[in-house]
Amino acid sequence: MEPKYQCQQCKEILRKPLQAQCGHRFCVFCFKQLTSSGPIPCEACRAEGIFEEAVSMLNIEVAFADNAARREIDSLPAKCPNDGCSWSGTLKEYEGQHEGCCDFEHVKCEACQALILVGEKDRHNERECEARTLNCKYCKVTFNFKEIKAHDEICQKFPMQCKDCGKKKIPREKFQEHIKSCAKSKSACQFREIGCRAVVDNGKQQEHEQTGVMEHLRLMLAALSSMRLRAEGAGELQEDSGLGLYRGPEDAPPVGAHAVAHNAGRGGGPGVQQKVSALENILCVLNREMERSALTLEALSRQHRLDQEKIENLANKVRQLERTLTTRDLQLAESEQSLRELQFCTYDGVFIWKIADFSRRRQDAVGGRAPAMFSPAFYSSKYGYKMCLRLYLNGDGTGRGTHLSLFFVVMRGKYDALLKWPFSQKVTLMLLDQNNREHIIDAFRPDVSSTSFQRPISEMNIASGCPLFCPLAKLAGKSSYLRDDTIFIKAIVDLTGL
Repeated sequence: MEPKYQCQQCKEILRKPLQAQCGHRFCVFCFKQLTSSGPIPCEACRAEGIFEEAVSMLNIEVAFADNAARREIDSLPAKCPNDGCSWSGTLKEYEGQHEGCCDFEHVKCEACQALILVGEKDRHNERECEARTLNCKYCKVTFNFKEIKAHDEICQKFPMQCKDCGKKKIPREKFQEHIKSCAKSKSACQFREIGCRAVVDNGKQQEHEQTGVMEHLRLMLAALSSMRLRAEGAGELQEDSGLGLYRGPEDAPPVGAHAVAHNAGRGGGPGVQQKVSALENILCVLNREMERSALTLEALSRQHRLDQEKIENLANKVRQLERTLTTRDLQLAESEQSLRELQFCTYDGVFIWKIADFSRRRQDAVGGRAPAMFSPAFYSSKYGYKMCLRLYLNGDGTGRGTHLSLFFVVMRGKYDALLKWPFSQKVTLMLLDQNNREHIIDAFRPDVSSTSFQRPISEMNIASGCPLFCPLAKLAGKSSYLRDDTIFIKAIVDLTGL
């Protein structure tokens, strides 16, 4: 980048340039920031040793927009800085059409703060973001994606299946009611508290109670006897306590009914032992279930890790293939460009440019979609200057909306080191009358002090030519310059002295 296009403050390319009273240029944002507290001395003047108190003060009141520099900067070639993006054009096109819209630009996700591509933002928000919010499709409650499994465990509307009758889509809030009323669901007998261990279907509870009346009465009698013996034992202990006596082992009551009462009073009856044994069995079953669940969970975790590794490997391969495809597309585009240049290229300084689909291209220019178009490159000789034309179908600068604007561009060539600089050959530009009567002709000799005709340091120099080349009115109606929606432009470079 040439120094004259560089902001004296941020050292980047000028954006909406302002020129200070001393002649130095600044971005409008940088200048306003510098002078926010009032006029200040110009540090660039001091650095160059040309500081003058009268003119080297930066003052927003006397600075002015440098439109000439802005037009030159707008026409500079630009490439998108985002990795993977092949866009190229002018800086004006970049600012107006591409900046902020590039699918390869990285932005931060507002939810999870991860850096993602603009083109993948919608997919990330819908499928990948760890912090995205979801609505439960059953109860409509909003929750975080990370909590989806925990929510499914407590969601009252979550559909469950009865393992006994096979019925599906039973809301969790009504599942217990279903279990109680399910004809195929099994439940313990209501006399389980006194020792009945039967587990029967809900639909057969009544039948079990009718057929087991005698067994239930026997269990009830044993339970009542046990309770009576406990009560008698408690009364005897209370009486002894009132007398302040102590019973030792040798004072134990005689064997028989009193012995049973004594054992019952101590909680050592057979009913209690049976309940303890039942609880121990239940505990063993639960322990086995927990061990089995832990093993299953560990196996699932291992499989999940393996699946994640496979997904990551596949994602890496996809990204690698995408990068390869992008590179191939870029190479293909470069090959096609080279082929087009070879197809239309001339090496004698004379070039005729055929522009078809004029009406459509002009509408694109009026709408701002493609305001300018470049011709294929042509040469003054096989090892000579490389040049092209730049055409504005809706005009540029003073010719905008009223004229065709045609410019001549010196491009960087392979043999520039062997050529004479600056470029000083006379250039003639023509819009051809297709009746071969009256061509529109404009010619100029280059200003050798202009940067447009110095040896190019970028892909092409700033265009120079005729903003008022041809009035658009001459192309209206049955124009001899426009036939079959096609115009022809001719460029002639005088080779005298080469």
